Amino acid sequence: MSEVRVIVAGAGGRMGKTLVKAIAEAKGVVLAGAIDAPSSPLIGRDSGEMSGIGPNGIPVTADLGSLAEQADGVIDFTIPAASVALAERTAAAGLFHVIGTTGFSVADEQAIAAAAQTVAIVKSGNMCLGVNLLAALAKRVAATLDEEFDIEILEMHHNKKIDAPSGTALLLGEAAARGRGIDLAARSERGRDGHTGARKPGDIGFASLRGGTVVGEHWAIFAGPAERIELVHKAEDRMIFARGAVKAAVWAKGRPAGLYSMMDVLGLKDF
Repeated sequence: MSEVRVIVAGAGGRMGKTLVKAIAEAKGVVLAGAIDAPSSPLIGRDSGEMSGIGPNGIPVTADLGSLAEQADGVIDFTIPAASVALAERTAAAGLFHVIGTTGFSVADEQAIAAAAQTVAIVKSGNMCLGVNLLAALAKRVAATLDEEFDIEILEMHHNKKIDAPSGTALLLGEAAARGRGIDLAARSERGRDGHTGARKPGDIGFASLRGGTVVGEHWAIFAGPAERIELVHKAEDRMIFARGAVKAAVWAKGRPAGLYSMMDVLGLKDF
């Protein structure tokens, strides 16, 4: 099998730099390019030097078009507007697209789904093995327990994170909702303040904490009469997300057009 040639989008960000490093350490994957916003002060910088692995001869550029012919796909941890624009461009160029960005609107989701009619897109609120296994367990537990057990999703991230609830929290909530056979959009509680009244049976609640340099911590809590079950995942290094995204890139090469998730990549879809 030939090497998978990957472009890293948002190469100047925290995850972008981690991805450059992860690709350098991975077997069967090579960095085909590093892109960032035209306004980025890092344009022209060596992506390897910037990522702490030493010069690799691949400068950060804003021009995806010049790299597309020498690549198989793109890994993208940026912002929603950039990811939607990239989805359209990768579809036009015939490149697979791995999306770890979170915070999408309904219209954004529709645009990405449209692009997935042309190429393979792997999109997930979290790319690491542990979280996706946690989601599979949350689905199973929610299906097993009845509405006497309230479901609450709690998450904490660093103080620079711009969206809430986190993509991972929503991933867990969606998994629990599928287990219960309910529509998360119609049965979720995103904020409580003041005299809110009693908790509605069957709803899934979310709470978000922000502070310091926390990489990511998540709890799926099932609180019943006189007992509580907690499923917990704590991330200690962004490299776990980057390695998962690289795994998704290897999996995506040669796949037919479609919108996939890490559950597909990890074989957990029917768990």
